Amino acid sequence: MNNQSPLPTSIHSTGNMPKVAWAKGSYLYDAVGKQYIDGSGGPAVYCIGHGNEEVNAAIADQLGRIAHGYRYNFTTDALEELTEIISARCGGTLKHMVYVTGGSEAVESCLKLALQYHYARGDLSRRKFIARERSWHGNTLGALSVSGFLERKLAFEGSLLDVIRLSPTNAYRPIEGSTAETVGEASATELENAILKAGAKNIAAFIFEPVVGAAGGCVPAPDGYAKRVREVCDRHGVLMISDEVMCGAGRTGTWRALEKDGVEPDIMSIAKGLAAGYLPLGAAIYSDKVSAAFSHAPQTGHTFTGHTACCAAGVAVQKIVTREKLVERVATNEMKFKAMLSNAFADVEAVGDIRGRGYFIAAELVQNRKTKKPFDAVHKLALHIRQQALENGLICYPVGGNADGVNGDVVILAPPYNATDDELAEIVEKTAMSVKQVLERLGLG
Repeated sequence: MNNQSPLPTSIHSTGNMPKVAWAKGSYLYDAVGKQYIDGSGGPAVYCIGHGNEEVNAAIADQLGRIAHGYRYNFTTDALEELTEIISARCGGTLKHMVYVTGGSEAVESCLKLALQYHYARGDLSRRKFIARERSWHGNTLGALSVSGFLERKLAFEGSLLDVIRLSPTNAYRPIEGSTAETVGEASATELENAILKAGAKNIAAFIFEPVVGAAGGCVPAPDGYAKRVREVCDRHGVLMISDEVMCGAGRTGTWRALEKDGVEPDIMSIAKGLAAGYLPLGAAIYSDKVSAAFSHAPQTGHTFTGHTACCAAGVAVQKIVTREKLVERVATNEMKFKAMLSNAFADVEAVGDIRGRGYFIAAELVQNRKTKKPFDAVHKLALHIRQQALENGLICYPVGGNADGVNGDVVILAPPYNATDDELAEIVEKTAMSVKQVLERLGLG
């Protein structure tokens, strides 16, 4: 068990939350009529905004015919069409999938697919997983086990899988002995050393987020890192699992986050942006190589696997994303979005780093830009910023503990892919205003 002290209990509270009443596009309205602009798509979910009539009509049409054709009795048009869409967007050999109802289930299925792959091949000793600190993979016990997010794991320590843990891979906070330029190679070497130490014959898979979400604050894989990880995994017969629940489905400017890194994983999880929050949907996607090991359907699935109405929602969302070229829009606007944030925070000494990809960008707050020393968790900075932003009519995603599991604060922005330029400007303005107000009030600015 990690011996670091837990955060103060109150850090887990989000205060007195308003009651949402309705939403349209990039805006939500509470029960008393207050307007909020959705600067983070909730937790990076609502990628085409709220209240889209085309998606709602597709869901209603499916419900009018059948809500759910049980996957182990029937296939459905919605499931088959979504499978074709995802296969086309993934490209390569990622053509096989298990549908679930969320990101945690998707990751859980990825882990089970990896174990079954090795079992089917007779590699019965390959039972262990390798993962990184400052990562978040979900709330089921398996997904929680491979996560490196102290605050969210403390209550479950002692009942989790024994996972080999690596250092975070972060160019802003490189591991000891490396620099921003060499951290990718150093991290890949650390992975290979861990495999050799444990014995390759014992390792099932390495799981990582190509762009780390909540646990690190939009930390992209350093240049060359993913390709080196692919080489290491292939050399030792270890499967590569890419967790793209938060950073995938177009969020970072390519439909697959690892597409930008020129790498195809063996197994991949997606969820949030797949159906954009209109209905719960996720998937564990796996390659021809993994599929070839199975003599029958993999043993991972649930009552609501391939839920028909949820798949119909996913089809409708992805048709809009494709037709309106929204992934391309995200890629095109990345540098402009970062520049807007940099300009808004130019006079804020506490902003040490602005990073990320596409519409998945974060600002890290530090006491000292030169030393990168984080603010102490006692200030509950992320919590205060979240509350101040709500008061200012903004939904953003502040998170604490990004530096060492306890201390450190980031503010994540993940706007809808179709947000207008004026809406992006409003999001940036209200984010900067909220951060400045909190720093001034707490005497930290």
